[in-house]
Order: sequence, then C-alpha cells, then structure tokens
Amino acid sequence: MEQRRFDVICMGRAAVDFYGQQFGSRLEDMRSMAKYLGGSSANMAAGMSRQGLRVAMLTRVGDEHMGRFVREELARNGVDVSHVHTDPERLTSIVVLGIKDRDTFPLIFYRENCADAAIDTADFDREFIASARALAITGTHFSMAGTAAACRQAIDYARQSGTRTVLDIDYRPVLWGVAGHGQGESRFVGSIAVTGHLQSILPLFDLVVGTEEEFHIAGGSTDTLEALREVRRRSDAVLVLKRGPLGSVVYEGAIPADLDHGASGPAVSVEVLNVLGAGDAFMSGFMRGWMSGEALENCCLYGNACGALVVSRHGCTPAIPSRVELDDYLARRAEVPRPDQDARLTQLHRSTVPRKSWPAVFALAFDHRSQFVDMTAACGASESRIPQLKRLIADAFLQVVEREDLHGRAGVLVDERFGEQVLESLSGRDLWIARPVELPQSRPLEFEYGDNVSATLQRWPSEQVVKCLVFYHPDDPADLKRRQQERLKNLFDACCQSGHELLLELILPDGSEDRGDDTARAMRECYELGIFPDWWKLPPPQEEAWPGIEAVIDEFDPWCRGIVLLGLNRPVEELVAGFASAVGRRHCRGFAIGRSLFVDAASAWLAGELDDESLRQTVARNFSAIVGEWRALHRENLPEEAVT
Repeated sequence: MEQRRFDVICMGRAAVDFYGQQFGSRLEDMRSMAKYLGGSSANMAAGMSRQGLRVAMLTRVGDEHMGRFVREELARNGVDVSHVHTDPERLTSIVVLGIKDRDTFPLIFYRENCADAAIDTADFDREFIASARALAITGTHFSMAGTAAACRQAIDYARQSGTRTVLDIDYRPVLWGVAGHGQGESRFVGSIAVTGHLQSILPLFDLVVGTEEEFHIAGGSTDTLEALREVRRRSDAVLVLKRGPLGSVVYEGAIPADLDHGASGPAVSVEVLNVLGAGDAFMSGFMRGWMSGEALENCCLYGNACGALVVSRHGCTPAIPSRVELDDYLARRAEVPRPDQDARLTQLHRSTVPRKSWPAVFALAFDHRSQFVDMTAACGASESRIPQLKRLIADAFLQVVEREDLHGRAGVLVDERFGEQVLESLSGRDLWIARPVELPQSRPLEFEYGDNVSATLQRWPSEQVVKCLVFYHPDDPADLKRRQQERLKNLFDACCQSGHELLLELILPDGSEDRGDDTARAMRECYELGIFPDWWKLPPPQEEAWPGIEAVIDEFDPWCRGIVLLGLNRPVEELVAGFASAVGRRHCRGFAIGRSLFVDAASAWLAGELDDESLRQTVARNFSAIVGEWRALHRENLPEEAVT
C-alpha cells in the first residue's frame, strides 16, 4: 500500500451546528441548543479520523470564536488543520436544526458569504493534494463559481499525482438556490441546471456516493435505475447507492436490472432519532474499508453500521463511532438488535471518541472548602479572605507552569464557593481543571448545590472535569452503601448527559488503611453499577494493592483516562514514597496534591506573618519541588511527552 502523509483530504463545508435539545417540537419552540462541529466535509473528516484514517481538512473558517471552535474540534478528533485557513472578512458558517419527529428535521443554513464558501486556489498547492491518497469533496462546493474553480483545481492536482478522487453528492437544494431558506431539510428539488452541473463533474471522480434522491438529481431522473445508468454513461467511477434502512449497494460496472444486484453489506436496523449526519457517518465507515482495499461488502458493512449508530443519537460529528466502538458492535451485532440501547456501546462511545490528550497531570489541588474555613478560624481571620488566598495560590501555580513548561500537563482542582474568580481566570488556558460537586465531608454523599446535578452541570464549562470525593468502603453497611451508590449513579448519568468528564476521588472512610484489595473492590462495585469514571483520584496505594487496581481498570475500562494520586496533607516524604510505588503503573497519570504544599504558608498568610509575594514564592517553590520529584522517579517509565 502506497505511503503518503495522509489517507484522505476532505475539502468543503465546515460549520457549527446548533442542535435543538427539545425533541418533538417546532424549531420555533426550541429554547436551548447544543453546539457541535458541523458541515458535511468536517463531519466526514472527524469520522474518518475516528475510524483510523489519517485525515487533513481543507476549508476556511472565520476569524472569530466559532472559527476557533471548528479548528479546535477538528484537531481534537485527530484531523490535520494546517489547511484550515482563517478568513479575516467572513464569518464561520452556522446551521440551526432540530428534531420534530422521525421524518421532520427543521434546518436553517446561515451561509451568506460564509468563510468556507470562499475557498480559493491560493489555499492549497499541488504538493499538499499529492500528500494524500484520496481527495474527498462534497457536491455542495460546486454550487458557487469560486469554490467550484477551487475544487476543480484540487481535482486536477489529484489526477496529476495519482490521488484518488471521491464525490459525496451531498445535495442540499437550498444551497443550490432551488429552495427557500425555510426548506433546509428538503432533500430533493428537481433542477435541470443542477443536474447539468453535476453531470459535468462526474467524469472527474473515481468514487461517487449518494442517496437515491442524490442520484436522481445527478442522473436527471426520479427512476433510480435510469438515474444510475445516466451517471454510468458519464462516469466509470465506483458508484455507491445509500438506501437508508435497506443498507447500501455498490456498482463497479454496468448498472444491473435490479438495484439489489450489486455488492452490499447487511443493513443495520435501529430506532431512528435523527437521520441528519447519517450520510457523513456512512462515508466515514465506507472510506475506512475502501482506503484499506477491503472487499466492497466490508466497506458497505462499515458504512451501514456507522450510519445506523448515528441515527440513534443526537448530533452529527459527536455521534459518529470510534473504530473501537464500531468493531465491538460488528463483533456482537447478532446479539445487539438495538445498538441504540446497548450500554456497552454507549460507554465505549464515551470512552473512545477522541478527547484532549493528557499524558500526564501535575495538579495543584486547592478545592478544599471546610479545611479553609477551619484554617481561618484557627488563625482568627475572616472567611472573606479565602478567595484572595486562592487567587494567590493560583498565581503561584501559573508561575510554575511557565517556569517548568508544564503546558498540556498542568492542572488544578478549584471550587466554586471560594474560587469562582480563579475558575474564571483559568478557563481557556489549556489547563486540566477539576471542580468539586460534593458537599464537603458528607457521608453518605451529598451534593453541594442540591440533588439536581444535571441542572448544576448545565452552568459549567465543558472543559471542566467534575470532581466528586466519596468516602466509600466495600464493607460499608448495606443501607449506607445503597444511598451512596444511588448518588454516584445519578452523578455519572448527569455527566454522560452533559458531556463532562468525571473524576471520582475514592477514599476509604475514617482513616481506614487498604488491606490490599479494599480500593480495588470499591472500584469494582462502581463499575458493576455502570459507573465509569473518566479519572480516578486515589491515595497512593501500597505496592501490593496496585495489581488489583490495575486489573479492575483493565477488565472494565481500559480506555480510562487514568489515576491521579492525592496527598491528604501528608508529609512530602510520604508523598514521594507513594510516587515511587506508582513507577511503571500503566494507569497512573500523575498527582493532584494541595495542603501538603500550601497549608503552612497559607496559615502564616492568614495570621499576617507572610505577605502576598512570600506566599506565592513559597507555594511555587513547593509545587516545583513535587513536580521535580515526580519527574525524577518517572522519567524512565513514561512516554517522553509525559515527563519533559
């Protein structure tokens, strides 16, 4: 197989989708929206990347917040964004859409002079197109003279370079000007002009993919067989017909007398929530097989399954499965008649779709609330000084991030009650930020802002990790355990709904020492309840406890983000000993330590014995020292990016 830098370059639409969150209503009546990456080409780029292909995106975005969101989301999904150009004059495309019922999906395109409609031949060169094995373009970008010229230039470069060309017909009548703005969901309006335009480009492609309606417009006939024959008269391309719940069929040569007489994979039947994005998901799966030279039947199966999983979910790009998830489904599809209701697939989707990478986490934890209140009381100080104290600790943290070059590895744990301004100031700075949700010292577990955790998380930025401390022992009395488990399950469900990651801090109660398997048994009970924390925060386990802890994670969630070690205000010497026992442990990512590093200096500051700058210097020095200890111990046992 020829090796090039990329498998596929996706050229075309990149947008922001605002999806109505109220199902079963008119778009006029929807009152809240979820924001996702959108645009057919961007959806496909992210989806192909999730299926293991090396993908680059060629498009434009605006020089504003939505443009940065598109670029960041593509990059988060592993897509190369070196050719996602910033247009200084135009805005990023926006789409507003909703789900009325199984057949009605109101949709409005806001694309007046948008950035991706200004792609120009100056945005790429022959070398870039030649760096990919395939170039995938959507038909929409041939609807305007400027983008059509750019697409034709890219195709010329591709044909000169032996790069295969792929067309997703992607017919949206409103974007060709043959339907009104309010008809965004319309999939077919006949147009001799559009048919003629599409037929002029069909000879340029090696693979053409479309629904029956899309082949109708390309072939100039509402008889599907006749439309396919007309396309075949103009193109030798492999033709892929998407037929929704009937699956898909591929025609390599002459069009047969029956639509079913082509290469096909089994259809996948699911309960439909939202058909929008299903075609982009199909392309993601089909291209995975096609680019690997697999049998066309396999390509269809991958595409059918990807599309089926997406139609059962909310959103386009966020719903496209990962390769791990798709493979798991295909291995079990005979026993999974309703993939949309399969708990394992749901969790695999949450665990394995691309997220920001944190190969290591060096976190300063100052999310304590009751401890700071006790500290002020002991020093005779006012609680009103706690927010200022936390700002000074944050200043010290940021000094260390810059001095030690901890970018992409630095983290904090900060609360809302006393650290709201700190949370605001640290947002958007490429930091791992965890924020507590539990009521301090509660056992059984209670939440600080009430039981409606979903409502609480609606206010939290998506980048923040939900941290919950629970004092839990596998041998707790049955009633206490039940109450705690119910709270934890509700919290996990709320995180799944909101999209936040969950950091579960598990501490054995009343100073209990782990007898060797207590922590592992507690973790197992959480997993068996269907609670899958993205992160665990644990006291440094004893050497003999580590194998059991790792075995539980390996069994239930090998894609867990990892374990961070906590401090419990222990002497630094004990912390370093705990670090040493974690050397070589696959799931240990770092630490989140606080009082051991700042409590003495904070007490002196509250008592008036230390000024602001001395406090900052002391905390920064202590944090730098603990980072150094970790690095010294783990340098030989972690990937280079985790320690450098």
